[in-house]
Parts: sequence; C-alpha cells; structure tokens
Amino acid sequence: MKSAVVLLPGLNRDRDMIAALTKIGGKPPVTVWQTDTEIPDVDLIVIPGGFSYGDYLRCGAIAARMPVMRAVAEKAAQGVKVMGVCNGFQILLEAGLLPGALMRNASLKFVCREVKLEVANAATAFTSGYQQGQVIRCPVAHHDGNYFADTDTLARIEGNGQVVFRYADGTNPNGSINDIAGIVNDAGNVLGLMPHPENLIEAAHGGSDGRALFESVLGVAA
Repeated sequence: MKSAVVLLPGLNRDRDMIAALTKIGGKPPVTVWQTDTEIPDVDLIVIPGGFSYGDYLRCGAIAARMPVMRAVAEKAAQGVKVMGVCNGFQILLEAGLLPGALMRNASLKFVCREVKLEVANAATAFTSGYQQGQVIRCPVAHHDGNYFADTDTLARIEGNGQVVFRYADGTNPNGSINDIAGIVNDAGNVLGLMPHPENLIEAAHGGSDGRALFESVLGVAA
C-alpha cells in the first residue's frame, strides 16, 4: 500500500510518522509540501503533529488554507484514506474534512503524558486490528485538544459510530466532550485523533499499542 505524508512548516512529528509507516508498511511514504497542488496516486495520506505555522490564529487554521490541503480534500472525496494526528487533526477540522472543533485544554496547560484509549468503533479501516472496547495506551502532547461539537453534531457522530477512540479510565487530558479522542467522517475514510500512535509501535518505545492502527489502515497482517 502506498502512503504519503504532508509536510508543513512547524510540524515536528513528520519523521516519527515516516518511520512508523516505513517500519510497518515496508516502504517509505512519499512526502508532499505545502505548495503542492497534486498528490501522487496513494492509498493513505497522513498529516502529522506539531505546530504548523507556529499555531498562530487557531491551531491548524493557516495550514488548512494551503494549496496541498485542497489536494488532500480532493483525494478524500475520491475515497482515499486520510489520517491527521494531533495538529493534523486540528488541520482536518479547520479544512472542513471532519466535524467539530478543538479548543484549548480545560486546564489551560500543555499536556504531555500517556493516556488510555478505548476503541469505541473497531469496524473502521483504521481500527480493524483492535477489538471493540479494547483499552490501549497512547501518548499525547498538545495544548488545544479539547474536542467540542454542538448538540446536533454530537448526536449525529455518536449515532453514526463516528467516534472511534475515547479517553478511558479517567485519563481524559483535555476536557473533551464525551471523552472523544478520535473521530472519522461520514464515509469512514478520514480519521482525526489527538494521541500519537506512531510513538508507541515497538519495544524501543516501551510498548506497541499503536501498531495495530497502522497495520489496520496499511492492510498489514499482525
């Protein structure tokens, strides 16, 4: 399976994401830059975490208006799988590819620690390697990860099974409504999540709980 990683000024998890995709998928992803207007023929596009454009304005707001994001939106509309992690999640929301918004953490502090995640929907292209209700470990590192949606939007995504990850066992680090940590779009091919699964894929990381996400979306047998 072919993958691509979007590069934007200020992102700092691109190398981690490239390493995860290479180690698990068996081939390095292509990289695309902010000014690119076309994305090669790939099966998965990933927007990694960091602080695109210094997080000026709202987090992800500037990145969402770069030419490359129009190309990402076109690919998503064609059914290509897209994943945004942390700042990547913020960018997908700002680009209108996912519903809701990410606000400042309830503590008003940057949070960097390990949390627990419940797999709320194991029937997606990103989570099929997990069991429904399985609780996994995953690191987070963000200042604006407090997910919010209006009442109607929240009811819709909950009813449609679009919530795929929730913070579990009282480890919600940011105050997200309904403990939401990750969601997919209506079609199920665009995922946004705040935690960093790419940083927990092998023994050197202290565990491999995030590995099954990559195995799922890349179609790699566990």
